[in-house]
Amino acid sequence: MNALEAASASADTVAYLAAGFMLDAATFAYGAELGFEGIDFYTAGRGGALGDVDGRVVAAAFVMFEPGTVVESWDRGRKVMAPLDCAAQFSHCLRTWALAHMQADVDYERLAVLAGRIAGHASVAAVPLFAAWSVMPEPEEPAALALFRMNLLRELRGGLHGAAVVSCGLTPLEAVMVRTPHFAPLFGWPEPHPDGDANRDAWERAEHATDLAISAAYEVLEQSELDEFVELARAARKTVS
Repeated sequence: MNALEAASASADTVAYLAAGFMLDAATFAYGAELGFEGIDFYTAGRGGALGDVDGRVVAAAFVMFEPGTVVESWDRGRKVMAPLDCAAQFSHCLRTWALAHMQADVDYERLAVLAGRIAGHASVAAVPLFAAWSVMPEPEEPAALALFRMNLLRELRGGLHGAAVVSCGLTPLEAVMVRTPHFAPLFGWPEPHPDGDANRDAWERAEHATDLAISAAYEVLEQSELDEFVELARAARKTVS
């Protein structure tokens, strides 16, 4: 497959693997132990790589979340822990989850190498969370390192998708309602919520634009390596317990 096909074929897998640790009950429990409430550990942990910035900056980077909800959550989280320290704790949860849930019968070392090459070839334009997380310390264990770099690709795609959504004339809430309407309350959007089907065509255009944008990073790999990356990513997803 070519770079565009590989970017499209790996999109759901990249999102699935990274979401595993972010949405795991153990991650929220660990955040509560640190003194965070509700979604605040997610906000402060994921956004913490940006440093000690105003909450509106974090809301801009999160794109799909209701901005006021992000600002309130961020401000609460900053009272618990400095943002970069919280990002380190969030990364600790990533490592812990990977070691507990990513089974050993996948070549995670190779997956980490390929994902790292894609991430290293990507532009940081329009993707502040990707840029911020790309300079955070990486874990050493192969499974954890692979997940860390897959999460980088998730932030890369997320930022590019947010830009594509806006450029296609959709609001973030309208985009959320197309494929993940169950996330709208978690993302802080109050009802009433728009009908997702009414915006599906525009969302499909945004999704294709996202594939085109991120495929530039995938072009660093040879065709055989693109096939290998997609296969390894899918294998990793299948073994997650």
